[in-house]
Amino acid sequence: MSNRYFGGNLTNYGEAPTTVEYLVVAGGGGGGFDVAGGGGAGGLLTAASFAVATGSVLTITVGAGGVGSSSRSIQGANGTNSVFSSITATGGGGGGSADTRPGFSGGSGGAGEPAGTGINGQGNNGGTTTNGSGLHAGGGGAGSVGQSSSSGKNGNGGTGLVSSISGEQIQYAGGGGSGSQNGYGGDKGGLGGGDSGGNGSNTGGAPASNGLTNTGGGGGGHAYPMPFLSGGSGGSGIVIIRYPVSFASARLTTGSPLTYKTGFYRVYVFNASGTITF
Repeated sequence: MSNRYFGGNLTNYGEAPTTVEYLVVAGGGGGGFDVAGGGGAGGLLTAASFAVATGSVLTITVGAGGVGSSSRSIQGANGTNSVFSSITATGGGGGGSADTRPGFSGGSGGAGEPAGTGINGQGNNGGTTTNGSGLHAGGGGAGSVGQSSSSGKNGNGGTGLVSSISGEQIQYAGGGGSGSQNGYGGDKGGLGGGDSGGNGSNTGGAPASNGLTNTGGGGGGHAYPMPFLSGGSGGSGIVIIRYPVSFASARLTTGSPLTYKTGFYRVYVFNASGTITF
C-alpha cells in the first residue's frame, strides 16, 4: 500500500480525480531459434482521458515477456497481456524458428514465414523473409513493422513509440532483432526491444538479447550455427497512470508502485501487478 506526502501535506487533501491518463504495455514475444525471427513487441495502449469512479478498486496486471525458443521445432512464446481496469494490451507474438517458420500474432507480430500480425491500434506486423532465405527478420514494434530480409540483409526489429507520461521521454514496445545464418550477426532490435540475435559460430557465439524489462520489447532471434543458444525472451510490460496534482493522491494502492510528483502531475508506475483506488 502507498500513502505518501508531498511538500509536508497529506496527499489525500483535495478531490479525487474523475479522469486519468494511462499507458499500458504488454509483455513482448520471445525470439525464435536457429536462423530465427525476432519476437514482436507487446501491445501498447495510451489515452489522455479515462473515466475513474471514486472508491472503485481498479485492477492492474503487468504482463510477463514470452520465453525465447530453444528448439527448432517451436516458436518463441507469446508475451502475456497487461491490464488497467477495462483496458487490455495484448502480449507480443513469438518469433518463428527454423523448422516452425510462422511467427505468432499478438499486440505486435513475431517475425516468421509468414509473419505474425499485429493488432490495429496496439502494434504492427512482424517482418517476413524473401526468396526462401531463412527466418532472419525483425519482430514488429508499436511504431513500425519489423523489417523483412532482402538482398542478404537481416531485418531490424520495428521501432517502439516514445511516451513522456512518466516525466521522461522513454521508448516502449520495440520489436526484437533478427537471428542470422552462416555466422553473420543478426540485426538490431527496435528501441525498446531486444538487441540483435546472437552472432553464432562453430567456435562459440553470443545468445540473443532479451527485450528490455518493463518496456514490452520483443526478444532477439537466435543466430545460426553452433553453439545452439536460445532466442531472447521478451521484456515484461508496464502500466503507468498520471493525473494533475490539483487532485488528491490515490486512496490506496497495492503492488508497490513507484509514486511521485513531476511537474503538474501525480504519477503511479506499476512494474508489477496490483490495484489502485482513487
